Amino acid sequence: MSRSDVLVDADWVEAHIDDPKVVIVEVDEDTSAYDKNHIKNAVRIDWKQDLQDPVRRDFVDQEGFEKLLSAKGIGNDDTVVLYGGNNNWFAAYAYWYFKLYGHENVKLLDGGRKKWELDSRDLVDGAQVPERPATAYQAKAQDSSIRAFRDEVIAAIGDLNLVDVRSPDEFSGKLLAPAHLPQEQSQKAGHIPTSRNIPWSKNANDDGTFKSDAELKALYEDEGVDLSKDTIALCRIGERSSLTWFVLHELLDQPNVKNYDGSWTEYGSLVGVPIELGAAK
Repeated sequence: MSRSDVLVDADWVEAHIDDPKVVIVEVDEDTSAYDKNHIKNAVRIDWKQDLQDPVRRDFVDQEGFEKLLSAKGIGNDDTVVLYGGNNNWFAAYAYWYFKLYGHENVKLLDGGRKKWELDSRDLVDGAQVPERPATAYQAKAQDSSIRAFRDEVIAAIGDLNLVDVRSPDEFSGKLLAPAHLPQEQSQKAGHIPTSRNIPWSKNANDDGTFKSDAELKALYEDEGVDLSKDTIALCRIGERSSLTWFVLHELLDQPNVKNYDGSWTEYGSLVGVPIELGAAK
């Protein structure tokens, strides 16, 4: 797999901005960002309202994903280009959903909203929402090869690579969540023994684009990640770790990488599992 299979640059997006078979999708942590302005013809996916199960602690099921994409006017044979703020943090989260449900042609806009704005490229008023005819999208069953569950995470301690992409303060147990968010969610703070702390933001350059393959490979190997082993990435709720999953699985072409979407909000509330406190060694 090459970068062109999973990434496009802003010039490519501008060249395809009116292509009916290319669907540009904005997904942001700040779900109101789209309402202020967005790339022309982009549709919005709200990660809170659209991607989460309304009742259970889980993400939207196969039928729900089909309904969502059908309503957004996304067809199975469309090329989907995802972008967002925070170095594509939540865009990568949505990308993982698309892969989980078997969408063949999905890519990230390298640099996301940040690079687009730094380049002073055009954004349209939030009220300009494209009208795409509804489709009859057909999702595949969940691809369990890219999703980790708690039992296999516990079994991986001391055996597989566990990459914790949270901030150092979350990893050490000083905080339960990013500093700008409410400090609740899990019962206990800390990290899983033997996990490596490589914050998700280290994958990106200052302009929001991904670092080179060589730089990314060195980033993980220098932190003691054995790229010949299977890897599980985690964070707090599975969104930041989706970006690390994207780097390892899609950019560095590591075959056996899973995202643990239960992440610390699940693990830190389990009874009897091992937890460590303190900074990364």
